Amino acid sequence: MPHRNSARLPSVLVVDDFVDGRELVAEYLTFRGFTVHSACGGAQALEIADAVRPDVVLLDLNMPGLDGWQVARILKSNPSTQQIIVVALTAHALARETQAARDAGCDGVISKPFELTALAEALPRLRTLGMKALDVPGLSLTVPPYKRPQAQATDQTEL
Repeated sequence: MPHRNSARLPSVLVVDDFVDGRELVAEYLTFRGFTVHSACGGAQALEIADAVRPDVVLLDLNMPGLDGWQVARILKSNPSTQQIIVVALTAHALARETQAARDAGCDGVISKPFELTALAEALPRLRTLGMKALDVPGLSLTVPPYKRPQAQATDQTEL
C-alpha cells in the first residue's frame, strides 16, 4: 500500500552490487511512495549521494571495489554528506563486523534477511526517533556502540 504523504518520507539511496537485492528494495520503497535512487557500487553511491543528498543511505557492506565500509567513511568525512543517515544492510552481523561498520561511520546495521514492510514503515520515523525508529519487529537492528577507552581509576575510596 503506497504511503499517502510522500512529503514526509525521507529520500533513500539503495546501494548493493547484487542487482536482485538492490532492485527489490528500491522498487518496494518506490511503490510505498519514497523517492529512491540506486547505485550498483561504492563509487556510484558516492556520486549519487553528493548530487542528490538523500536522507538515508541503505548500504551493502560487502561489494567489490569500493566497499560499504569505505563508502561510509567517505560519506561521514565529507561535510556536505556527513549528516546523511547511513544504515548498513548486510549479512555481516557478527559483533566485530558491526563494530567495524560503526567505526566506519554507519549509524546502524540491519541484518539480512529483513522484512521490507517493516523497513518501509520505520524509515519515515528516522527524523524524529533516530535509529530507534528501526528497532522494530522484522528488522534485526544493531546500533553498535562506540568503543571508548577505559578510564583509569585514580580515586580510591577507603572503607
